[in-house]
Amino acid sequence: MAKRNRNNIVQKKSIVKEVAAKIQKEQKEAEAKAANETAVEAVEAATETAAETVAETAAGVAAEAAAEDTAEGSAAGMMAEEISKALKDSFMEAYKKQTEGELEDELDDNVMILCENLVKIYKTKDTEVLALQGLELRVEKGEFIAIIGSSGSGKSTFLNLLGGLDRPSAGKLYVDGKNLFKMTESQMVAYKQKTVGFVWQNNARNLLPYLTAIQNVELPMLFCEPKERHERALELLNLVGMSHKKDSKLNQMSGGEQQRIAIAIALANRPKLLLADEPTGSVDQKTADAVLDVFRKLNTELGITIVIVTHDINLAKKVNRVVMMRDGKTSIERIMKEEFVKEQLHGFVEEDTHEEFAILDHAGRVQIPREMLDAIGVDSKKIRMAVEDDKIVITKA
Repeated sequence: MAKRNRNNIVQKKSIVKEVAAKIQKEQKEAEAKAANETAVEAVEAATETAAETVAETAAGVAAEAAAEDTAEGSAAGMMAEEISKALKDSFMEAYKKQTEGELEDELDDNVMILCENLVKIYKTKDTEVLALQGLELRVEKGEFIAIIGSSGSGKSTFLNLLGGLDRPSAGKLYVDGKNLFKMTESQMVAYKQKTVGFVWQNNARNLLPYLTAIQNVELPMLFCEPKERHERALELLNLVGMSHKKDSKLNQMSGGEQQRIAIAIALANRPKLLLADEPTGSVDQKTADAVLDVFRKLNTELGITIVIVTHDINLAKKVNRVVMMRDGKTSIERIMKEEFVKEQLHGFVEEDTHEEFAILDHAGRVQIPREMLDAIGVDSKKIRMAVEDDKIVITKA
């Protein structure tokens, strides 16, 4: 009888080892999937299945051990419990890494934004709107760029995608090494908390009118200690030159002052990327220059990457790089001439400060501005192209 019981216990120990080997194999398979689009779901499912399977086996062996009251049975039960705990901890660690974005794709450390063939489609019951049609863009860390384009060109859509306010439809979009296509909702919340700051054109979206300036800046930091929150708010107000208005409310400040407070609010989470949607659209030129000076100071002193969407051509002349969008694509880039790069440009600038370049997409296509086509009399969808002396010459068909 005792011999048969010992054989049963040995057999059950063997079963536990087989289950452990199976689960460890499943663990490796789940971790191998951590780089694909279903990584979080796969790890989560594997964790739950592994925990349930081992828990059931461990419970059965422990019950047998208690019934037999043998040393071998107790050892088998303890081993099963240890395997269950170790596997669960291992799976949860893999899940935590994926959730916190530690298993992201390998990218150049100098890249803040990388878009490849980015597409965004808005669908309604009856129509589809193609807002972005294969956008290609690379922004280095520490750059200060402006995106310009007519209404409907896709620039605000692109800004919303960068800010995590909307999801892309196709292509690739990386910000600070994070793939915005793979993010779960919890990852997206963490991304908006730690990576990006947003400044809106409409001050009503930036500030609460019944709070003072310092209270508005403290608002995003409510979970911090009161002393730490207050000190950080004062530091930010001083950074944007508004410490003297810390106790003023919205109706006691000019448009430019309100926008500076909005910038301070956007910096509360110490973002790596600052996005601004028409930040000078509601102020005069002199105030716009003052707001731009704040952005330039943040870029040079703190190294924050800044992307501004604007219709203001004069403002665009004062940033190092201008990206022009047309029909949901990058059509032209304007790079500041070397002799202007180190200058601090203030006020209206009549001189052309940038060199202009047409942009080739990944398929070798280039957009030709309508005014250029009109200048050579192109009135159809066909043109002639020829290579002459290392130049591509375009004429009407």
